[in-house]
Amino acid sequence: MDILFLIGRLIFGGYFLMNAWNHFKNIEGLTGYATSKGVSSARAGVFVSGVLLLLGGLGVVFGVAPEASLALLIIFLVPVTFMMHAFWKQTDPNARMMERIAFMKNMALVAALLMMYAIPVPWVYNVLQ
Repeated sequence: MDILFLIGRLIFGGYFLMNAWNHFKNIEGLTGYATSKGVSSARAGVFVSGVLLLLGGLGVVFGVAPEASLALLIIFLVPVTFMMHAFWKQTDPNARMMERIAFMKNMALVAALLMMYAIPVPWVYNVLQ
């Protein structure tokens, strides 16, 4: 079972690392998107959220400071979910559906992160072992 946990960690953490890379690589486009959603200091927000994704994702992948890593990802996901994917504000049915899907996906990720707090630390196969 330990190896399955490691594989899941690599996939799960890798998801956040890919999103961190996207934040840094496409900072201009994401800044425009965040601005369109009414985010003040959008560029700084995109950068800071990329850092949260990077540190949280690395912590999950390598099993380092897992509780802090999970917290960083939750700190990213909760406000982003409600600010960027407020489907209830959309009037266009297609946009509303897309935002609802993103909202629900993010809430499922938050739920998974919360469940990971139930896993005893230190996690198996962490780089500090």
